[in-house]
Amino acid sequence: MKKKNVAAVSFDDLKKIVLNDAKNGDGILTQDQIDTYLSTYDLSDDLAEDLLEFIGNNDIIISDDGLDDIDVEDDMLLTGAADDLDIDLDLGDDLLGDDTPDLDFDGDFDMMTSDTLHMYQVADADAEMDQNQLGSNVKINDPVKMYLKEIGRVELLSHDDEIKLAKKILEGDEAAKKELAAANLRLVVSIAKRYVGRGMLFLDLIQEGNMGLIKAVEKFDYTKGFKFSTYATWWIRQAITRAIADQARTIRIPVHMVETINKLTRIQRLLIQELGREPTAEEIAERMDGMTPEKVREIQKISLEPVSLETPIGEEDDSHLGDFIEDEGVMSPDDYAANELLKDELNEVLLELTDREEKVLRLRFGLDDGRTRTLEEVGKEFSVTRERIRQIEAKALRKLKHPSRSKRLKDFLDR
Repeated sequence: MKKKNVAAVSFDDLKKIVLNDAKNGDGILTQDQIDTYLSTYDLSDDLAEDLLEFIGNNDIIISDDGLDDIDVEDDMLLTGAADDLDIDLDLGDDLLGDDTPDLDFDGDFDMMTSDTLHMYQVADADAEMDQNQLGSNVKINDPVKMYLKEIGRVELLSHDDEIKLAKKILEGDEAAKKELAAANLRLVVSIAKRYVGRGMLFLDLIQEGNMGLIKAVEKFDYTKGFKFSTYATWWIRQAITRAIADQARTIRIPVHMVETINKLTRIQRLLIQELGREPTAEEIAERMDGMTPEKVREIQKISLEPVSLETPIGEEDDSHLGDFIEDEGVMSPDDYAANELLKDELNEVLLELTDREEKVLRLRFGLDDGRTRTLEEVGKEFSVTRERIRQIEAKALRKLKHPSRSKRLKDFLDR
């Protein structure tokens, strides 16, 4: 499929792209192509269903090549996800044995995904106990590996089998729902692995994708003509992407804003390819359907990821980012030392006044606690009138202005 400016592609244009791709493929589209259409063009729920219906109405065949013998572990090696997930791909089934917990879909259908994945978290703890017995050279502590092994035992369905189950589902058969969902768990893993590294754990991505699979099972209409895997792909991808938007960021951003950020990012990449440089906000705004440059800058600011002040800096990781950021609210060591010296000198000068004069100045100027008092407040403190306090204050200030005292304080002001 040729690279298009997604901001300028209408739904009718997308239909033409689909027909052209199908023509080039002898009337066949791959599952990857369908997923690309659904993920690249920001389709709403209704438009996604319309596109799938359009594909079925035009007798376009959806190829599921590779799904029947999907090797999730090999795919994860190619994407580098295995290293991130710490998956031991050399671990044989003989080491895991037959005690690996079996998937049980006889329980509550709505709780299938969370209960199943919790089972593997419990199995993970048991495996850690076994690891202590087997030694550090043998690694079986891998719930992801166990989950992939177990879903690989479920046989995939033919298109005729899907239709039979879909008919039973319409009649209210809960067992048919469970069977259709169980047969497509590998599809969820295949899609979820593409989102590794976006802020959520792989098992969490699988669980969110399974929730989308359940919704696809409930909404699937076999009369439209397309395979269930084609229909379910969009629901799985939508569930995963919305979960990432809602949970992956430290500061949550609404889903609609995440979609706008993704659209802006794609346009920015296209402009970099076209211009050979970073595009300006004005250039991006022209491709964003009338969005103003100010709005583009605001979205770019929102999209920034927070950075931890504890981020290691340097080759030895012995420093942190926070060590290099100035706290403008804290006084510098030089100013702090000067203020302490001034405070000491001021206390020495005030000792040359009478006790009453010293206390009046301390209250009036807040020298002790930083809170200044009015003449009336100080007057109540001494049980005298405000006028009397004004006179005491004026007399004390005149004494301080004497050259013998003022010079000692003035030296600090001249620094």
